Amino acid sequence: MTGITVCGQELRFTPGYNSHVQNPMRKVLQIGLILALVCCGSIVLAWTYAHPGDGDPSGLKYVLWKHGLSKMDLDTATATMVGDANRDSIVLGRSRAQLQNRFGYLQTTSETSEYNRTCYQNSAWKSGNVAFIRRSPWLIVFDNDKATALVLMKGC
Repeated sequence: MTGITVCGQELRFTPGYNSHVQNPMRKVLQIGLILALVCCGSIVLAWTYAHPGDGDPSGLKYVLWKHGLSKMDLDTATATMVGDANRDSIVLGRSRAQLQNRFGYLQTTSETSEYNRTCYQNSAWKSGNVAFIRRSPWLIVFDNDKATALVLMKGC
């Protein structure tokens, strides 16, 4: 802060700031910020309108869950993975503990449904270290505690 003396009275002011004159650059930045927020809001609204369901792999809720930015019903998430072309990125390379944390729980072959167990016993992975994601038909194959394959056990 600096000050000057005028008619015997000291006036203090902040250099470069003049309260009665508006900085034109500040106004441009304010307008730019408002436009950016409106654009972002429009994109989010358009996205949710185009992909309204929770079971849509392009839906906002699933995409945010997939990237760890939002919570989602885990049974719905595992069902939605069927239509997700990039579902492997959720599972592969992660440890069993990381996947249990991500999906709530994993089931062993003895804990899973009879259908999943039959599919597993007739598969190429029947002697491997595996687990099912929740009550879903998603089989995870592990090698040294890292997920190496994600297999949909349907139609067996």
